[in-house]
Amino acid sequence: MRLKKKRVIVAYYYFILYFCPCLKIVVFMEIPEDALKMFIDMFQNMGGKLNILENSVPVDQQVEYLEYSRKLRSKKQKKLTEKVFNQYSENLDSIELPIEEKKKILALLALSSEVRAYRLLEQYAQHPDKELVNWSSMALMESRISLESELSDERQIYISSGLGGKSGKMRFYVLITSSTGAPFEDYQRKVIETEFGYILPQNDCEVERLTIHDGYLELVFLLPFAANIRGILEKVVKECNLYGDFLSHTLAVTNVKEFNQNEVNQVLKRSVKEQKLRRRLR
Repeated sequence: MRLKKKRVIVAYYYFILYFCPCLKIVVFMEIPEDALKMFIDMFQNMGGKLNILENSVPVDQQVEYLEYSRKLRSKKQKKLTEKVFNQYSENLDSIELPIEEKKKILALLALSSEVRAYRLLEQYAQHPDKELVNWSSMALMESRISLESELSDERQIYISSGLGGKSGKMRFYVLITSSTGAPFEDYQRKVIETEFGYILPQNDCEVERLTIHDGYLELVFLLPFAANIRGILEKVVKECNLYGDFLSHTLAVTNVKEFNQNEVNQVLKRSVKEQKLRRRLR
């Protein structure tokens, strides 16, 4: 009995949508690959301009900041007078002020929707306390969204993900193992470099990192929001496999985070099990 080869993309995606004005926030987490097109179509049919945010902040920290900001927004806050603004500025420079107090100040500045507050956030984000690198990035992002929405007559929809984006494109991480679990041969490495370097740019994608390890490869690339990620990845794998069917037909794809070594090892173990099953069923 032969097991029919089936190209599978194991993928989960994550999006946060910001609707301006009034900064309504909707979070979509763990969207399975087969539902991705439906969500993309929904985003595009909402009406307004889609903006891809470049921030690369872990998902849990994004959600933590947004929840914190939402609670502050629900309470009446004191006006950002000159005195209050100067005090905030001094406090952010203080090495003695508790981190929790600085977190609140950053969020309050973001909620003020004032240009001077944005400039202060921008200045702080360049040299933040190490505990507040991502928090200050989120505050700066929220402040910029509020200001940009006020300056535009067109409805603004901002899309964020765990890996962020660049130049209007979303960043994705892809892990592909060898079909046998064995290390790639020299000619296979050259094929991978050639085909990925040719097909992805052809589809308006930008390769940021292509790392070929012994028995797997990692790809970090930028993809136009409405592009068919499944079709593009299937095409490049198919072209590579014309030279010996050496890439696995199962891909791990996400825009949440890059895998650490433990997560990579888990994928490799699953891949080995799948290969053994295929051999038994032949």
